[in-house]
Amino acid sequence: MRLISPVVYACLWLIGLIGVASGHEVNPAFLQLTETANGQFEVTWKQPLKDGMRLKLDPQFPESCTSAPTTLESATGAVVSRWTLSCKLDQGRISVDGLERTLTDVFLQINRLDGSSMSAVLRPMAAAYEIEMQNQGAPLQAYFRIGVEHIIFGYDHLLFVLGLCLLVQSTQLLIAITAFTVSHSITLGLSALAGITLPGPPVEAVIALSLVLLAREALVVQRGDISLTNRYPWMIAFGFGFIHGFGFAGALSEIGLPQSQSVWALLLFNLGVEFGQVLFMVALLTTAYILLRVAPRYLVMGKTFAAYVVGACGTLWLAERVIAFPSI
Repeated sequence: MRLISPVVYACLWLIGLIGVASGHEVNPAFLQLTETANGQFEVTWKQPLKDGMRLKLDPQFPESCTSAPTTLESATGAVVSRWTLSCKLDQGRISVDGLERTLTDVFLQINRLDGSSMSAVLRPMAAAYEIEMQNQGAPLQAYFRIGVEHIIFGYDHLLFVLGLCLLVQSTQLLIAITAFTVSHSITLGLSALAGITLPGPPVEAVIALSLVLLAREALVVQRGDISLTNRYPWMIAFGFGFIHGFGFAGALSEIGLPQSQSVWALLLFNLGVEFGQVLFMVALLTTAYILLRVAPRYLVMGKTFAAYVVGACGTLWLAERVIAFPSI
C-alpha cells in the first residue's frame, strides 16, 4: 500500500502535466528575407507544428510587394515555405496574421545585398515590425529568453534535473550538475556551429529512457542500496548530457542563428538554458529545506513521490516516442 499511493498521485499529476504541455506553444517561428538582387528577396518561413498541425500564421508584407509561387518543405516539428518577394522593403510594415491568437514568437531577419541586416522579434502582443525604424541590432536577448523558456517548459529536461537531485547526495550535486552542463553544452555547440546532429526521434526516446533509469536508481538510493550509478552519478549526468544537448539543439534549429552573430546567440541561448535550470534547482532545494524544517517526514514521502513521477513520465514518453518510429 505504501507504493500504490505514490503511483496513483504520480499518475494524476502526470495527466495534469500533459494537459499543460499540450496547451503551451514554446517553439518560435522564423521569417528570413535575404536580398539576392536589387528589389528581390528570397523568403524562408519556418512555422512550428502543434500536435502535428500547422498554426494559422500568415506573414504579411507592404502592399508594394509581390510574391512568387510558394514551395513547401517538411522539417522536424515544422513546415518550411520558400518563395521570392519583389519589392525594395525600405518602408512599410511586416506583420504575421494570426500571431495574436497564439503563444508563439516570430524571429524576423532581413539580410541585404550590402551586408547589413535588420532583426526583430514579433510577439502575440506586438505582431508587426515597422521597417522605417531601421533596427540594426540582432535581438540577441531573445535567444536568452527562448533558452529559459525551453528548459522551463521542456518537462523532460526538467525531470532529468529532478532525477539527479533525487539520486545525488548534496556533496555531489554540484559536480553532477556541472558534468551535465558541460556535456550538453558541448553537443549543443557542435550541432549548432558544426552541423553535427542525430535523428530527432531516437534522441527524444533516449532522453525519456534516461528518466526511467534515474527514477529506478533514485528508488534504489532511498532503500539504502548502493550501485555504480549512485556511486558515480556524474558519469551518468555527463553521458546523458550529450543526448540532452542534441535535444536542446533541435529546439534551437527551429529558429536558426543570426549569420553575423551566431556564436553570441548560441552562448545566450545556452546561458538561458542554464539560468532556467538554476531557477528550477533553487525551487527544489528551497522546497526540500522547508519540508525538512517544518515536516521532515513528508520530505521522504516527497522524494518517493517525485521518483515515481519521473519514472511514470519517462515510461509514457518512451512508449510514445518508440511507437512513433515507424512513421518517421
